[in-house]
Amino acid sequence: ELERCMEGICNNLENNYKDAAQSYLKDYKVAFESLKAAGKLSEKQVEYYDSKLGDFEGELKGFTHKDQKPYWT
Repeated sequence: ELERCMEGICNNLENNYKDAAQSYLKDYKVAFESLKAAGKLSEKQVEYYDSKLGDFEGELKGFTHKDQKPYWT
């Protein structure tokens, strides 16, 4: 599930689909926390996916259509 979310984030980032990328990031956070709490991830996997989460959050910060300025102003 985490891999599916990561793929969705990357694909939507590449295509500049801001809202969809943000949606996948939310799904990723929920899935990651759920799997981590259930103990279904090894320590190494937790480190990897937590690092990816930080990367995605940094990359998607301010990446919304609401923050986009019209080109004519």
